Amino acid sequence: MTAVATQEKPQIQWWLVLIQGIATLLIGIFLLTNPLQTASILVFYIGLLWLITGVLSIVRIFTDRSNWVWELISGVIGIVAGWFLVSNIGDGAVVAFGLAAVVVLAIQGIIMGIFGLIESFQGAGWGPGIMGVISIIIGIMLLGHPLGYAAVLPWVIGIFAVVGGIFTIIMAFRLK
Repeated sequence: MTAVATQEKPQIQWWLVLIQGIATLLIGIFLLTNPLQTASILVFYIGLLWLITGVLSIVRIFTDRSNWVWELISGVIGIVAGWFLVSNIGDGAVVAFGLAAVVVLAIQGIIMGIFGLIESFQGAGWGPGIMGVISIIIGIMLLGHPLGYAAVLPWVIGIFAVVGGIFTIIMAFRLK
């Protein structure tokens, strides 16, 4: 007799997805109605998370020495960035965080655009090339005026959060 093991996929609890959707929707609404205060709170908690994660990365060096250099670098960066955000909470930290996010997105867009162009020239077709050019243009635009784009970042994230929250709530009820 041969026993065939069936591996079942773990079922996602619909109410957890619902809670996630409601939380995302609320954060989006708060970002749209009171962007500076909401962004300040979010930046504070991101700073706190980075600070704790940085400390834990350094503590982890004493239990696992396999990647101690990366753990040390990650820990120091986490502690410094987290401490900066937590200790400078207010408009300055939100602007600095938003500015850093815009610069990172710009650089990422340019790099992804270059890879898209390379794919296109290697025979992947026009799609990756067109998307690569668009990505490079957006990256250059973001680098050209990062402070202006950082100022509208809470509203952009708020819009995505509201739309994403609504779709997540719909998904939760479909799971049910």
